[in-house]
Amino acid sequence: MHTILQPEGWAKPVGYANGVAARGQLVFIGGQVGWNGQCRFETDDFVGQVRQTLANIVAVLAEAGGEPQHITSMTWYFTDKAEYLANLKGIGEAYRAVIGRHFPAMAAMQVVALVEDRAKVEIQATAVIPD
Repeated sequence: MHTILQPEGWAKPVGYANGVAARGQLVFIGGQVGWNGQCRFETDDFVGQVRQTLANIVAVLAEAGGEPQHITSMTWYFTDKAEYLANLKGIGEAYRAVIGRHFPAMAAMQVVALVEDRAKVEIQATAVIPD
């Protein structure tokens, strides 16, 4: 379905892939934040927002007939690097609960702000659904 790209001699990444090769229907998922389907935040907890954001990605992907294992790339934006790093265990638990043990190519970065003031994280994703 997908091929993980891991150059020989490189240390294996933890929680992400250096690269992914895939064939099929491309699905581009716009930046999702930690609110529900009615655009209402139910929590200001960082991990809670991550969990909801990931659930939103899975819901959008399902509209194309895709599943979490079809995600090939994710870009994470968060407003506080220290809060992100302080919550890695909870983020990992939320990730595995929603996405499973599938780790696409990822990038993560701190930004000054997100458009939605209550949002602590925004994630953009790309998926490839096999033919």
